[in-house]
Amino acid sequence: MKESHQYFENNEDLEHDFKRYETVIFDRPFTFKTDSGVFSRENLDFGTRVMLEALDFDQLAPGDLLDLGAGYGPVGVIMGTMLPDRAIYGVDISERAIGLAKDNAASNHVDNVTFTVSNAYEAIDKRDFGVILTNPPVRAGKEMVHHFMSEAIHYLKPGGEIYVVLQKKQGAPSAMKKLEEVFGNVEEIERRKGYWILKSVKEGE
Repeated sequence: MKESHQYFENNEDLEHDFKRYETVIFDRPFTFKTDSGVFSRENLDFGTRVMLEALDFDQLAPGDLLDLGAGYGPVGVIMGTMLPDRAIYGVDISERAIGLAKDNAASNHVDNVTFTVSNAYEAIDKRDFGVILTNPPVRAGKEMVHHFMSEAIHYLKPGGEIYVVLQKKQGAPSAMKKLEEVFGNVEEIERRKGYWILKSVKEGE
């Protein structure tokens, strides 16, 4: 049943097939260990790269950062490296992915990131993140993607920001409407090869 497994499910029965790849972003080298059943196991997902490269690190809202749907940890590890003075948190429904994420944090010498198993926001107690980054699991369906976005407002502090990457053909226009509906604002900060990077801010003092 290997073909039927989806990366947004938690399936520990899948046979292991470990791989490693190296990538460079922000002029820094990273090495990631991956396995069967995780998203983008051959290389850093292009949409994730577009989202990260679209960020203005000098203008990011202050505070802790949440990587929602962390997978094997590339966003958390990279952001932990780029923002060593911040606490970074990463969550994913897959125990396998989170195990890999912890290994990848250690192998890339990143000690300010904490990875936890969580079905979306379920296991998250913090409600005062400054930044949420997400490449939502489109194969889990529109309802789950919109859940990732609509619930974010309850986990951000006032002035906090959410950044979302989606392909136009996989629902970016409707995601933009959803963010506008929830936050009262939305901005498209980057568009590259069909990928849209969307940003909304939680208004208030």
